Amino acid sequence: MHWISIIFIALASNLDNLGIGISFGIRSTRIPALSNGIIAVITMLGTYVSVTLGEYMTAYMPGFAANLLGAFMILFIGVWGIVSSRRRAQAPEPSAAGGHSLIDVIHQPATADVDLNKVISWKEALTLGLALALNNMATGFGAGATGVSPLWTTVAAGLFSIVFISCGTRIGLMAAKTWVSQYADLIGGILLILIGIYEMVA
Repeated sequence: MHWISIIFIALASNLDNLGIGISFGIRSTRIPALSNGIIAVITMLGTYVSVTLGEYMTAYMPGFAANLLGAFMILFIGVWGIVSSRRRAQAPEPSAAGGHSLIDVIHQPATADVDLNKVISWKEALTLGLALALNNMATGFGAGATGVSPLWTTVAAGLFSIVFISCGTRIGLMAAKTWVSQYADLIGGILLILIGIYEMVA
């Protein structure tokens, strides 16, 4: 079983969650346990669907070709993540008051606190969780193509989601600024590139 890939894919796909937790913590916005759990469940559902779909789509391909395709996809997503991080660093940060649609939250997850009451309600958690899950589905599809276990990848993604959001919020409350929130896309991209290379040579 691809345990190394499972752990690093779950880690890379949840760096956004860590960055979001830190971002909310800096704004003194709380994410209650219920909301955190809802985000984790949606993350797990998105991971399972995308990994299973990737596995199904490559089921009729030779094993080596399917693994290579998945590895190339993960590599591409990693490179795209690095490019996106550079673009995001150059773009002005939108106001949190603009988060009234799923598209807003996908592009800027910190806008999920629509009512600006410094608490992510369970309803806001649904939108935030869906946005984060959609952002990570391409990674899951590529991972499924490499043959990782949908079950264990899903479990790992859920655990990392809960831990990262919880820890990120605490870190954000203690720090005025942190490099993790600024470079989540860059770090995630590098991890995915390493996973892609590992899957090619493993």
